Amino acid sequence: MSFQYQILAQQIVQKIYSGELETGQRLSSLRQFAQQQSISLNTAKNCYELLEAQGHIFVKNKSGYFVQAVKKQTVAVPSHPDFISRPREVSHLDLQIEILEAAIASDVVHLGSIQLSPNLIPVDALRRSIQRALKHSKPEDFLYSERQGHQHLREALSTHWAEDGFFISSEDIYITNGCMPALSVILQSLTQVGDSVIIPTPNFNGQLQLLAALKRRIIEIPANTNGFDLERLEQAMQNSGAKVCLLTANFQNPLGFCLSNTEKEHIAKLAAKYQCYVIEDDIYSECSFSANRPLPIKYWDQDGFVVLCSSISKSLSPSYRVGWLCISPRLKHLRSKIFVQNVAVNTPLQLGLADLIYSRAYRQHLNALHPILMNQVEQYRQFIIQAFYGVDVRLNQPQGGYSLWLQFPESIDGLEMYYFAQAQGINIVPGKVFGEDDRYRNCIRLNAGHELSDEIQQAIMVLANWTRSKLGIPD
Repeated sequence: MSFQYQILAQQIVQKIYSGELETGQRLSSLRQFAQQQSISLNTAKNCYELLEAQGHIFVKNKSGYFVQAVKKQTVAVPSHPDFISRPREVSHLDLQIEILEAAIASDVVHLGSIQLSPNLIPVDALRRSIQRALKHSKPEDFLYSERQGHQHLREALSTHWAEDGFFISSEDIYITNGCMPALSVILQSLTQVGDSVIIPTPNFNGQLQLLAALKRRIIEIPANTNGFDLERLEQAMQNSGAKVCLLTANFQNPLGFCLSNTEKEHIAKLAAKYQCYVIEDDIYSECSFSANRPLPIKYWDQDGFVVLCSSISKSLSPSYRVGWLCISPRLKHLRSKIFVQNVAVNTPLQLGLADLIYSRAYRQHLNALHPILMNQVEQYRQFIIQAFYGVDVRLNQPQGGYSLWLQFPESIDGLEMYYFAQAQGINIVPGKVFGEDDRYRNCIRLNAGHELSDEIQQAIMVLANWTRSKLGIPD
């Protein structure tokens, strides 16, 4: 758990990286900073000393504290191939399952599965919320739970989102056991076995695994670090016969892009125009690097063709299995089908999350998390660039979230690197499972959700040394 001075320091770092605080700009004096933040002078002093030790600010004798120049090493972003979009089966299901099982092993360095460090989870606040929820629960809360989800949590979520600028009625929210179950329920409700689903690639391998397990086909459209091809999306909606697409607009995994509001509004209009439902996986939206949460495509959905799915697995804890899907009145006829497909969610957990939201502890957690993630992801990027010196490595620049996408020269096989890493007790995910036709064979995805510890630095160095040896580059 971070101390207050550390949280404040991370917020200042965020302002430096975003340009809100410019190089050479003078900061408030310690006394002014303490008054502005309503903190003690000692806390203010600890904050500034930490920033100075990290090299973000410097002190001039008798003049005060000033912003240090940001020293970043730059590297090219990954390139992405164009390809023909056509319906096809999802391949590599056995490999997908193997990678999923390896990612949750306890005896590996976790650079594979995208998850937050336990140190970033507000365990004490969660414990207090669950205890309060149990203390104030009603007798009926211990019977079979409502299939749609507890009203208290649905109202809490609706209120929480309203603070971020968009409104979804509690009556349109269905609580699930996480985001993937939400996606599974709505995919089975809107499509049948053999139907095609439009997706951008490279695409989250867990979604591809789900589509393969449900025996749905895919129609891929090209994506890159700036987003995905909206013209190709429209062509697929218009000509492919697919009636569903599965998209992530905010901090997509693995590329980390965030679409503009104009692009999101355009997608909502395309969905209505072609009556092609958009299933929006918005699981990373609360993992922004800024204080403002980006709006979902659902915000511009005037005709009811967008279904919002998400959970708190990436912003709070992957083990807290509570997610949701949000449908419009247009899809009310699916209510009974959703109830049949959905599994009732643990009521105490629902009430605990509702308490966490209403007590403001969840909002406080998010406010503290945003600058920490931004700084942590940049630390990973800078260390990776240094570790792979001499290698033509390309690396994404996420706008939020904490997945890193690395592209190597063509002679490097990401799957071969995956098996080598496994033998060394290191978990990564090879690019092969993020799309078809081996387009991303020379790519890997890494998790930057854990602190950049000595163990993780050493693991990255092991990968870098292996890569150099394959390329014949001396250490």
